[in-house]
Amino acid sequence: MEIQATSRTFWEDRWLNIIERSRSEQPLKAEAPGTSAMDRWDNMAKDFAQRTSGEKASARRDAALKQLVDKGIVTPETRVLDIGAGPGSWALPMSGICAHVTALEPSGGMIDIMSERIEKEKVNNISIVQQTWQETDLAEQGWEKAFDLVFASMTPGIDGPDAVMKLMAASSHYCYMSAFSGPGMNQQFAPLWEIFFDRPMPQRHMDIIYPFNLVYAMGFRPDITFSWWNKEINWDRDHTIRHIIRFFQPHMEITQEAEQIIADYVDTRCVNGEYVPAAPVCRGVMTWSVHEERRTTRGEPDGI
Repeated sequence: MEIQATSRTFWEDRWLNIIERSRSEQPLKAEAPGTSAMDRWDNMAKDFAQRTSGEKASARRDAALKQLVDKGIVTPETRVLDIGAGPGSWALPMSGICAHVTALEPSGGMIDIMSERIEKEKVNNISIVQQTWQETDLAEQGWEKAFDLVFASMTPGIDGPDAVMKLMAASSHYCYMSAFSGPGMNQQFAPLWEIFFDRPMPQRHMDIIYPFNLVYAMGFRPDITFSWWNKEINWDRDHTIRHIIRFFQPHMEITQEAEQIIADYVDTRCVNGEYVPAAPVCRGVMTWSVHEERRTTRGEPDGI
């Protein structure tokens, strides 16, 4: 068991296996011509920006950034790469406390909102690059070890071991990553999944346990903290219905009957028009240094 716990290969294989299993268990409907996953992100950009700019979300970000400053991870000289920057929810506040932020974001809808915010707030130290993390070639971009902090908050861009390896390769010092711990927000809708597909919802493959153990097995020692979101999610009824419909759209045709089933489910979870999660939602945040002197190696390079 000790060999497995310290083996990079073990955790890479474990993560890749759960990714493959999760994908194989998810039904996919044929996409309409001209539609893509990026279209869905474009369509949800306005809702997402609204949800992440609320008072609770802003307070949570401010507290997290203060911790990064207190730890010396973010300073006035820090160059940041923000992977999956979305509408700029992190990039804009970070730009006020560091030297420069490179905001990597593939969705044009998200970029439009971020650009408007940058112009409105007269920010001049954010550069936007429109592409996915998977498409990004570090050598071609000149991004190998180019950033003091590589930052990835709750982003689908970090979708497996290779994405984490690339994240570390772009950093000259620190990395930040957050992801759900245990069932994520979409697992709240497992009862609907069982109604529509007559089987349990597939296990999530983006639990933070996988990147944490992978980085640990490589000899690094991430700091990790957890927080609960059950009292911080403040979605109104209509927003929740739209979110669930977008979640199910890649998997099934959203008929009028399906919309009604979703609306009825949301109504059972709403109090005074606000959605109440069926169970607590936990998020994990890990930060670590990629400096070799901060690395503990045991045995061979893969930990065996």
